[in-house]
Amino acid sequence: MIKNILSAIGVLAVLAALIGYVTIGTKVSQLHPDAMGYYMDMFNKVLETGSSADAMVRKVKIKDDISTEDVIETLKETAAENNFLVVGDSKMSVSGGIKKNGKRYIRILHFCSPSVAEKFIAYSQAFGAFMPCRILIVEDDEGNRWLYTMSMELMLYGGKPLPPEMMKMAETVRNLMYGMMDAAATGEDYEAPEDE
Repeated sequence: MIKNILSAIGVLAVLAALIGYVTIGTKVSQLHPDAMGYYMDMFNKVLETGSSADAMVRKVKIKDDISTEDVIETLKETAAENNFLVVGDSKMSVSGGIKKNGKRYIRILHFCSPSVAEKFIAYSQAFGAFMPCRILIVEDDEGNRWLYTMSMELMLYGGKPLPPEMMKMAETVRNLMYGMMDAAATGEDYEAPEDE
């Protein structure tokens, strides 16, 4: 009798696993084809760093020979040249720096394209929580300066595929934000991707 009960439990467990697999598989198949890869990248970074915040950002080190003022000017000029508005400048701590007065440099620039923002909020109001796009300029404990922004891959590819027109807009914004950071951090000119 115990053998029959254990067999029945085994059959039920296998059935439950199959139902769960089919249910989850059906839902996953509705996501963007690249979604699981980006989720795994994020999860691997959490395992590597122990920090969910580190797993959700993109960062670029600013070259030592580039002044912070030049970084800010490059970010603002590149945004303006690409019809991206500077909608905020939060000066959290901008005097001296760790090497001079022990106070870390922290500044956040906010960027937005109102026409893109309006379309995305009309599609899902939740997108508004990710706006405006922000770039953090921050100094680490050794006095190195970094640019940080939110990694946008999960927003673009983590759910059901966006309509083609919206995907193109989102990728353009993502490419501009990443390109602005790279140009400002290295002193090189910003070049828009050819498909834009």
